[in-house]
Amino acid sequence: MPPTLRQCFYMALPCRGLLVPLFRSSWGRWRSVPAQYWRNPQQPGCMCFGSARSSGDPECEPHTPVLLNEVLHYLDIQPGQVFLDLTFGGGGHSKAILRSVPGVTVVAADRDPVAFRLAQKLAEEYPGQVRPVLARFSQLRELLPSLGLADSGLDAALLDAGCSSMQMDVAVRGFSLSKDGPLDMRMDGDRYPAMPGAADAVNALDQQALTSVLATYGEERHARKIAAAIAQARSFHPIVRTQQLARIVAGAFPACAEYARRDRLQRPSHVATKTFQALRVFVNDELNELVAGLQEAQRLLRPGGRLCVLTFHSLEDRIVKRFLRGEDLAAPRRGGVRQLIRAADEEQDGEEGEAESGRWAHLRRKVVLPSKEEVQGNPRGRSAKLRAAMRL
Repeated sequence: MPPTLRQCFYMALPCRGLLVPLFRSSWGRWRSVPAQYWRNPQQPGCMCFGSARSSGDPECEPHTPVLLNEVLHYLDIQPGQVFLDLTFGGGGHSKAILRSVPGVTVVAADRDPVAFRLAQKLAEEYPGQVRPVLARFSQLRELLPSLGLADSGLDAALLDAGCSSMQMDVAVRGFSLSKDGPLDMRMDGDRYPAMPGAADAVNALDQQALTSVLATYGEERHARKIAAAIAQARSFHPIVRTQQLARIVAGAFPACAEYARRDRLQRPSHVATKTFQALRVFVNDELNELVAGLQEAQRLLRPGGRLCVLTFHSLEDRIVKRFLRGEDLAAPRRGGVRQLIRAADEEQDGEEGEAESGRWAHLRRKVVLPSKEEVQGNPRGRSAKLRAAMRL
């Protein structure tokens, strides 16, 4: 029988900026899968002297780094300093720093084996300057000390949240609804073969739990309708392909509604876009990992060290904003409904002022958005938001 809502894994629900338990215990058909594979895998992350396991993906061209000039400006890295790239990805930001700042040391961390191999190649181009690390944010506390990085030992850090173009452009990774491939979405590749993927979540979650996932992590208004369509479809045949899922979601709406939604460039957006986002965030535990990454940056940066964080949807940005304000992410947001609505409007407009926390000083009070020219040249960066702060 499908598991009930209480029989799901322990995750986090960002509701009005609040992190609270949503899912726990084991999933009926995955009773043999240890819970640590979901949130805190015990398999140690690989260090720069190790070899990455193959993810089965071709190493495609890295994507264009978003807000590159702004990131370099706010990081203000000087010769001989130590910089931590928490999400190396295609290495666009790190490469720019290596080219422009002599003698800098770059610690290139990423959970994706493909990105790790790219970091290894970059280490060959810059001997002694690049230290690749294959790990999640939540694993860095155990791994970075072996590289000689102690508390308050970093000068600058960058965290680029979300999914990279490298992952989106490769059909076999299962992130893109426009490319047919296995419904996977695991950012770790095959590092943890027993870790459930998006297909497992779609086929094993009961309808109520699936509705919660879509509404919470995708902010999907029609979560109930989509979850019902998925539950009905999987009763006839398992959902295992990306475009299979996209067609099922589209089938829950009139034909004219498939591309009725618009993105920030007013381009047609597929009705399943938020469903794919929700599954990706859920499968990779992205919000808990984001909090872990921010906490690591706070622990490792010296006083005066700088942090830049790039986010691509409101769930991520809300967490970063509250963290830099010094708020307790496990506590509910203060204020009534009107204050919460006003705060949400300010976040959407990117025009809010920021209060100083006891640990961070904002380098810019307003969130930094890409220019129209950059968005035209790199449409995938249209939803990017940059927040920059200095460690006190």
